[in-house]
Amino acid sequence: MPTPRFKAAVVQAEPVWLDVHASTDKAIGLIAQAARNGAGLIAFPETWIPGYPAWIWSGSPLWGMKFIPRYYENSIVVGDEPFTRLAKAAAEHGITAVVGASERDGGSLYMAQFIFGAHGEVIATRRKLKPTSVERSVFGEGDGSDLAVHEVEGIGRLGALNCWEHLQPLTKYAMYSMNEQVHVASWPSLAKSRYSYPLSDEASMRISQVYALEGGCYVLAATTMLGERGLDMFAEGNEERVHFLSGGSGGFSQIFAPDGRPVGTTLPPDVEGLVYGEIDLGVIPLVKSLQDPAGHYSRGDVTRLLFDPRPRTPVVRAPLTAGARSSCDQAGVEWDIDEQRPPAEPAAEPLALPAVHRDASP
Repeated sequence: MPTPRFKAAVVQAEPVWLDVHASTDKAIGLIAQAARNGAGLIAFPETWIPGYPAWIWSGSPLWGMKFIPRYYENSIVVGDEPFTRLAKAAAEHGITAVVGASERDGGSLYMAQFIFGAHGEVIATRRKLKPTSVERSVFGEGDGSDLAVHEVEGIGRLGALNCWEHLQPLTKYAMYSMNEQVHVASWPSLAKSRYSYPLSDEASMRISQVYALEGGCYVLAATTMLGERGLDMFAEGNEERVHFLSGGSGGFSQIFAPDGRPVGTTLPPDVEGLVYGEIDLGVIPLVKSLQDPAGHYSRGDVTRLLFDPRPRTPVVRAPLTAGARSSCDQAGVEWDIDEQRPPAEPAAEPLALPAVHRDASP
C-alpha cells in the first residue's frame, strides 16, 4: 500500500460568536474552500462552533453567567442538524474534517472535536479530558475513551487534542503509543499575553512544535481569531476586560513536520483564511529511527503508563433481583424482564511490575 501524501488545511478564522447555525454555515464554507484548493484534511480550532467562551477569562463567574443560556442553546448535540450538515459537507467535498465544537449532552457541555470522514461517516466524537482552569465553570470532563487514534483512508493514523491537553505528559504519551501520524491541535484565540506567558501564542505554538518532535508526527495547530465583534460581546467596552483579552487576538495557525520544522504557508495574525501544508507520511520512519518515544527509545522496565481507555458513565444500571422486582410490583412500577442491560464494568487488571530487590544496607 502506498504511503499517503496529501495537502492539509488549517483554519485561522473568527466564528460567528454564539450562533451555531451561522458558525456552521461559515465552517461549511471553509470546508468547501479547502477542498477546492486540493486539501484532503481540514482542522478547526477549539470549540470553534459556536466560539470559545472568552468571557470566562475577562470577568467573574457571576458576571459571565448571563452568557450560559445562549451558549448552551448554541452548542451542538451529536446527530442534530448542524452536526449532520457538517458530516454532509465533508462527504460532498470529499474531505476529512476535524471540527472543534461545544457539545451539549443533557444538561452538560463538553469541549468536543468531531471527526468526519471524506464519505460523511462519523469517525469519532471526542471530549477534552480535563478542561483548563476557568473552563471548568462551563464544561465537563471526558474519559479514557477520548484518547484514541483512528486509521483514516488516505490520511493515515489521525488523532486530536484540545489546547492544554498538549501540556499533560501522560495524555501525550498515550497518544504517542498508538502510532499517531497526523495530529490536530485545536487552540482557542491566542495573543501576546501581557498577563500569562503560558497563554500566549508563542508558548502555544512551541507546545505544538514539541508535540510534533516528541511524537514524530505532523501537527496541525488551528487557532481562533478574536476580533472587534468578539471584543464587543465579551468586554462590553470595559477597558479592564479588554486588557484581560489582550485587546483582541490574531490567528497563529501553523503546521509542523515530524522533525519539528514549521512547514507550509502562514497568514498574518489579522488575516482570516486557511494555511496549507504538504503531508508526506513517508518521512516518519526516518524521524522515528532516531527516537520513537513509545518504541525503541522507551524503557518500559523503568517507567510505564497505566492507561484505562474504557468509557465512563455516571450511572450503571444493575439487573433487578427477584426481591427488587417484587418491590416494583407492589409499588406499581413497571419493569421489562427482557430489557437489555449493560454488563457491569470489569475491574481493571492490576499492573504487573517485576520484583525489585535492593541492597538494604547503607
